[in-house]
Amino acid sequence: MSEALKLKITDAVKDAMRAQAKERLGTLRMATAAIKQKEVDERIELNDAQIVDILVKMIKQRKEAASQFVSAGRIDLSDKETAEITVLEEFLPTQLSESEIDAAIQAVMASSGASSAKDMGKVMAELKSQLGGRADMAVVGQKVKVFLQ
Repeated sequence: MSEALKLKITDAVKDAMRAQAKERLGTLRMATAAIKQKEVDERIELNDAQIVDILVKMIKQRKEAASQFVSAGRIDLSDKETAEITVLEEFLPTQLSESEIDAAIQAVMASSGASSAKDMGKVMAELKSQLGGRADMAVVGQKVKVFLQ
């Protein structure tokens, strides 16, 4: 695990313990466990980009769960998932603005020569490597569809 992000998360766990913030501590411990599990499974030390990928995946799972809880009328559980999302987002890189995302899409489309919906996979693969963790890829995908029409 990269020392910069690993240290930041570890320090946050310690701070949450000192402050007796049980919900925050639980979320941070889940993130730490997911990171350690990946390291053990693959017998590697993760870098910042890989850790960000794990956090993005955890956030995506919580967003999906929150929307399912809302549709089931369980606002209390939805609020819990939303609180976890807020804690996890603290460790992501600064998110790009709409205009920065649009500029990145246009630059990738120009460099790859993408002009139709058939080129979407190629454009998305390049954008994912460029924007990793700094933009919601679902939103980026919707924007790419609009640009490629």
